[in-house]
Amino acid sequence: MNVNRRILWLITFLFVAGMFLLLSSCGVGHQKNEKRTVFRYNESAGISSLDPAFARDQATTWICNQLYNGLVQLDENLHVSPCMSDQWMILDSGTTFVFHLRNDVFFHASEVFPEGKGRKVTAADFVYSFNRLRDGKTASPGAWVLAKVVSGDSGILAPDDTTLIIHLSEPFPPFLSMLSMQYCSVIPHEAIARYGKDFRSNPVGTGPFMFKFWKEGAKLVLVKNPAYFETENGNQLPYLDAVSVSFIIDKMTVFLEFVQGGFDFLSGIDASYKDELLTRTGQLNPKYKGKIAIAGQPYLNTEYLGFMLDSLKDPLKNNPLRIRKIRQAINYGFDRDKMMTYLRNNIGTPGTSGFVPPFMPGFAEQPSEGYNYQPDKARQLLREAGFPNGKGLPPITLNTNSSYLDLCKYIQSQLTDLGIQLRIEVTPPATLREMMAQSKVQFFRGSWIADYPDAENYLSLFYSPNHSPGGPNYTHYSSPEFDRLYEMAGKTDSDSMRFAYYRMMDSLVIDEAAVVVLYYDQVLRFMQSNIEGLGSNAMNMLSLKKVKKSELPKE
Repeated sequence: MNVNRRILWLITFLFVAGMFLLLSSCGVGHQKNEKRTVFRYNESAGISSLDPAFARDQATTWICNQLYNGLVQLDENLHVSPCMSDQWMILDSGTTFVFHLRNDVFFHASEVFPEGKGRKVTAADFVYSFNRLRDGKTASPGAWVLAKVVSGDSGILAPDDTTLIIHLSEPFPPFLSMLSMQYCSVIPHEAIARYGKDFRSNPVGTGPFMFKFWKEGAKLVLVKNPAYFETENGNQLPYLDAVSVSFIIDKMTVFLEFVQGGFDFLSGIDASYKDELLTRTGQLNPKYKGKIAIAGQPYLNTEYLGFMLDSLKDPLKNNPLRIRKIRQAINYGFDRDKMMTYLRNNIGTPGTSGFVPPFMPGFAEQPSEGYNYQPDKARQLLREAGFPNGKGLPPITLNTNSSYLDLCKYIQSQLTDLGIQLRIEVTPPATLREMMAQSKVQFFRGSWIADYPDAENYLSLFYSPNHSPGGPNYTHYSSPEFDRLYEMAGKTDSDSMRFAYYRMMDSLVIDEAAVVVLYYDQVLRFMQSNIEGLGSNAMNMLSLKKVKKSELPKE
């Protein structure tokens, strides 16, 4: 047994021993000797905060989704459905939202409340939570969600305990679905007053699970909220007694632990074990049939390469990437179908449509037209750009992180056949994101996972005002026609008209070859055979409130 495995087993042993002590005092209402169910998964990316105001990455949003609730939530079909608000109205041409709250929702039991008992949530708690989110002193990366809310006290009002009113400065159709984001969770002011910045490790919410223990980088434990307000077919949720999250970085170690039953759930696929778990066509390896269940569906995640288009920026001065035909040649110059077959085991869809995933609402029947493999067309474009067979074309540097090195090397190999010399620089993910934000890379690998199920979220990456520092327009794409359509789409209350504007904008971006769309990802989940109710959705949100775990049959 190697060192990593010994450490893993030691951590597991200590945790199992400790869980009995933790659960024995969590007050979940079990009789003595009754079997308790603990759902276990690993988060290799780590978690930096349990404060929903900082739920900017998937790892954090998954945990916050267990601890907190908002006004609304998305169902598995990404439709907005009730949560803490059971009904709402949209008035004044889409600028006023009136929410009526449930009166049976309580914050988790916590020492921040008198006698440690959680108090009832009121509309004033949402006023406090939203104002905290948009307060510059909080420095939340999610403050942009409320950017169109009227500033000052008149923007968010609570006329009584169960009514919340939000005024927007202008109509914005995606706003309702944006309120389902974890940024918009409700929290009690008492917890912030007591913990301040340490709220990040002392969370108090309303969700199906309550915080119990967090050893950063080692273990996080949540326990069942016995006072949770949601039910399923008359049964109180959640069904699980606890959730245990580990933080093992090495993904092969995690995979080995999963197949041995140490984890209940494994998300996505990694190059280190994809050929062991999946066939070339993306099916579950027959050796695991009956032991592991697999669930997959399209994922609102576009994987792409982006070009810096601002010729005034240092990375693009005298650079051939400023020439549109060179960018188009790169788009035509590699085979996405083979890339998906041999490097992704057909997990995902080749990126031959627009930047917006073709299964996004409004795009399923009429996706934008993108690029496919046409090497002769690529060579023709190189000639027309003044670089026949790549002669005279200087090397182009592509910045990526190590997780996508195999894809980038594949593209590098195919472009070499056309005379395009691609240099690959591997950069740590956080460093690469910072370089993109500061416009310090000419050609970069990126991905965009939808924050909310509306194509506007993708197209905002190409809106000119979003060039500003902190904005998502990393390519510095600029088009007056695109900006005009973007602003028109935001003002119409007609879905069909808005979707038509969206498709026109997507086509403009693709025609300009501002990006190289690699593929549209797929949600892929592996579960032990005794797990039920985990479900899936195109946002890849993890919801554990309806999960059931039974005993595995004895072999």
